[in-house]
Amino acid sequence: MKFLFSLILALIFTASLSANTLHVGPGQPYNSLSDAAQDALPGDTILFHSGTYPGGEFVNELQGTNTQWIYIRAESASSVVIQGGTNSWQLSDAAYLKIEGFVFEQQTGNGFNMDDGGSYDTPSHHITFERCIFRDINASGNNDLLKMSGVNDFLINHCDFINGSAGGSGVDMVGCHRGIIEQNLFENLGSNAIQAKGGTQYLTIQRNFFKNCGQRSLNLGGSTGLEFFRPIDATFEAADIQVFSNIFIGSFAPIAFVGCVRVEVINNTIVSPEKWVMRILQETVDPDRFEQCGNNSFRNNIIYKSNAVSTDCNIGPNTAPETFLMSNNLWYNYENTGNSAPNAIPVTDENNIIGSNPEFANVVLEAFTLLENSPAIATGFNSMLPVIDYYGVNYAGLRSIGASEGKPDLSKANRIINDIGLKAFPNPFQDEIMITWDGDYSNKLDFDIIDIYGRTIRKFNIENGNFIKLDIEIPGNYFLKLKDKIRLVDILKIQKF
Repeated sequence: MKFLFSLILALIFTASLSANTLHVGPGQPYNSLSDAAQDALPGDTILFHSGTYPGGEFVNELQGTNTQWIYIRAESASSVVIQGGTNSWQLSDAAYLKIEGFVFEQQTGNGFNMDDGGSYDTPSHHITFERCIFRDINASGNNDLLKMSGVNDFLINHCDFINGSAGGSGVDMVGCHRGIIEQNLFENLGSNAIQAKGGTQYLTIQRNFFKNCGQRSLNLGGSTGLEFFRPIDATFEAADIQVFSNIFIGSFAPIAFVGCVRVEVINNTIVSPEKWVMRILQETVDPDRFEQCGNNSFRNNIIYKSNAVSTDCNIGPNTAPETFLMSNNLWYNYENTGNSAPNAIPVTDENNIIGSNPEFANVVLEAFTLLENSPAIATGFNSMLPVIDYYGVNYAGLRSIGASEGKPDLSKANRIINDIGLKAFPNPFQDEIMITWDGDYSNKLDFDIIDIYGRTIRKFNIENGNFIKLDIEIPGNYFLKLKDKIRLVDILKIQKF
């Protein structure tokens, strides 16, 4: 899509042209974002020194230029926490702005608001969020970790969205256009991981990891008050969205087409959906104005499901399911192979594969690369896009089905690696275990303990070289698992005796 190239070119021109660095923190010239923003000029960097800062700040019209962006940066990744407040920050009518390295947590409204100030003809634009963590919202209603209203030409990259509100989304977009959401982690969210509605158009959602993201991991469309549409006369909730090379685990329905048109869901891996694989709905109904949900596609996806899915597709009224395109999807019920065939889907799924194990490297460890004998290899629909799979490998000319390309050398894609020198001893252990890793990495890291069924039984944060009591009662094999921002992992097998 043309908007991808324009956005990439705009980002290239943001190479560091900073005139000044404005230091924020105790003992520094500025105490807060709003203080520094008053003096920030195009090309400047607002640098937060390590520490915890209160939320609840509002900044209007903080704008760089197309050749001199304004950067808001943490001193080092995750060293600056913006805590509490109704929201952390609200930025209105912003432009050419990059926000990098922050942790936003425990807000009581939305975690972060980026908007057009209510003036729909002056959207915020050219906005980048990179390596930020949005987590642990202190709310239970329709509250979002990142709320964007009237934002154009944006990039959300290498961010984590964790522990959202029961009624909210990780990223919620109303009337946003020309955006890329790429290589992010979404985990333990309420209603949605990503919601795109209110006239949102031209998005690429690619190479993300979604786990336990509530009712609908992706709500592609939705229900928006007519006065909030951007543009005000939009004829759809969402349109022209690409969903490429993502991994989905859990969720009632990983994919929900809701009043959207021209949406492509291609080369994704869907694991253990809880009720449906997808839904086709129309929640904003006005045949004189709004297009029926239709002209969407679902191709080259692996569906690795259980008996929990009795109906693969839930189709609601006022939709156009007959206009969908489906082909080359692999359907496998790992609890009952004979019950793998899809049912209630909108159209015939041409050239599909039914009942063949996709042969993932290791489902328990969430390693969804394909083994050499996988039936998904070289059996996909010949699509030009996506170019790159979840793991950063180029799809072959005769592409594989799912989020992993199985035909090329997979050495780049192997997620079961040990490149930080992770060690644990004694191993086998009885009660306590010491964990160490190479000194070139952070001195304190987050780990999960996974049992052989893939269940997370313990989470903890530990300093390099420290002992921890694991409180595991049942002897046997377990996995010590580290996750970084792009979902590559270090995994070490440990044994309890």
